[in-house]
Amino acid sequence: MFERAAADEPRPGRARRARVDGSWWRRWRPSPLAREVLGWWLITRVALFVLSVSAPLLFNRGSDYPNVWRAWLQWDVWHLKAVAEFGYANGEPSGAPLAAFFPGFPLLVRIVSYTGIGYVAAGIVVSAVASAVAGVYLARLAQYEFPELKGIGPNAAMIWYGAPVGVFLAAGYTEALFCALAFPGWLAARQGRWARAAVFVALACTVRVSGIFLVFALLVEFVTSKKRDWLSLPWLALPAVPLLGFMAYLKQIHGSWFAWQDAQEKGWAREFTWPWISLMHTFEAASKGHFPADRSDWTWMFRAELVALFVGLVLLAWLFWRRSWGEAAWVAATIGAFCTSFWIYSLTRATLLMWPLWIGLAVVAMRRPWLGRLYLAVAIPLAAVWAAGFFTGRWSG
Repeated sequence: MFERAAADEPRPGRARRARVDGSWWRRWRPSPLAREVLGWWLITRVALFVLSVSAPLLFNRGSDYPNVWRAWLQWDVWHLKAVAEFGYANGEPSGAPLAAFFPGFPLLVRIVSYTGIGYVAAGIVVSAVASAVAGVYLARLAQYEFPELKGIGPNAAMIWYGAPVGVFLAAGYTEALFCALAFPGWLAARQGRWARAAVFVALACTVRVSGIFLVFALLVEFVTSKKRDWLSLPWLALPAVPLLGFMAYLKQIHGSWFAWQDAQEKGWAREFTWPWISLMHTFEAASKGHFPADRSDWTWMFRAELVALFVGLVLLAWLFWRRSWGEAAWVAATIGAFCTSFWIYSLTRATLLMWPLWIGLAVVAMRRPWLGRLYLAVAIPLAAVWAAGFFTGRWSG
């Protein structure tokens, strides 16, 4: 049809409009890579929605008919919702010190909530959009790192969406938004676009304390990169602006520059602990009988934390072997932060932030297809169990 139209002799004005319309469509139409990634994103979002409806009905602890729409309001969602709704200067309406949470995600949730959909739904919307963006950039980053492996980008995104802890990319948590900023930031750094990288990392620093580790990794990447540009070095100071701004704001409210750390210690026992002591505490928590029988999910989650630690250390060894110094700095700083608390927990969720892990799994899956199929055979049921645990109020990391 379009070939016949081109053969005709339309009036100049009509031809000009056709060219404008066509260029607009080509510019905004998603690339084949993005379309494939978004396909996986849609499939996994639908699956998680089905689980959010079915899990409370199938695994209800009480005799009352469960409110399936409250399945998304679990754990940290309460606290992030409270920040979005009340801010930091109104006590602890969610029962936890809210200074422990950075403002980027709650601010977006508050803005989206003005549409009238409510804070919980707003958090889901923010995570949905962010996870879509992050998946596309993860695919681009994988394709950039391994151009010889055609199709590795969508595979990496698919594996990431299907991660055992993938439910936290859909719930009103900070992981998806952080990744939506960190992944394009790191891709820019790998391309030597340091100003762009600094802007994305600065935005990521408003979402999670993990931004501090990302700043460290960015500095290591800059120093070790063949694409470093010393004239761009001042840009790398940009991420300090939101970090210092948040600290100053908390100082104004709570009287301490380190109110964030104080809140972490008060609410989550994240006081500094030597790694071997932290590991010992985690082994004790993972042992049978350490918690009451009705809290068996705590025991299993601490076991999962130990598995996540092992996976992280293997990943770190691989990155050192590849001499990927920036990525190694990122993974090492992340693991180190979790291993210097009273015990190791939430490291399972933090694996979602480790883009080298999902890219590495995609590499393995493409070079050894049987290992890829084996991984999916294990990961997908785990993801369903993990999501069911979260939607029914069990501790899930």
